[in-house]
Amino acid sequence: NWWNTRQSEILLNDIQEKNVLERFMELEELFLLDEMIKEYSETHMQRLRIGMHKETIQLVQRHNESHFHIILHFSTNLICFAILSGYFFLGNEELFILNSWIQEFLYNLSDTIKAFSILLVTDLWIGFHSTHGWELMIGSIYNDFGLAQNDQIISGLVSTFPVILDTIVKYWIFHFLNRVSPSLVVIYHSMNE
Repeated sequence: NWWNTRQSEILLNDIQEKNVLERFMELEELFLLDEMIKEYSETHMQRLRIGMHKETIQLVQRHNESHFHIILHFSTNLICFAILSGYFFLGNEELFILNSWIQEFLYNLSDTIKAFSILLVTDLWIGFHSTHGWELMIGSIYNDFGLAQNDQIISGLVSTFPVILDTIVKYWIFHFLNRVSPSLVVIYHSMNE
């Protein structure tokens, strides 16, 4: 382990481990090729070994940089979450103004536009044809946190999460919208059928 003696052992995810192993296999093949070619002079073989040493060092540096970027992405996500949480809890006046503006905008829409908007949003995000979108979104979250994509976990989340959201939206429609605007619920059901 001559190339990484000063660093502690780094845990690799499946994608990183696969990339590093493929690169090391390429370097090993180059080294074996070098050993098979014995007719060259010793200086040529020494230059080839030095080149392989430099390539290995560059490979380790690239791996360390990618590991650094994963940690950077994760810490950036935590900082953004902390800032948004702080703004949510401490910026009540600004949120109150924004909330009143959104409510005024929504209450000025006709019931048909509201029902159409609810149908459009629920079909885009929760509809049965949106599985590829969920797979892309969950995969990008996995990549953002530096995790290896696990197809079983992704398919499990894709098959359950939209169903849970659909149930919550239907409960919201029947519980909240029946009190606020019964005509909106009637229009929603007629448009849904």
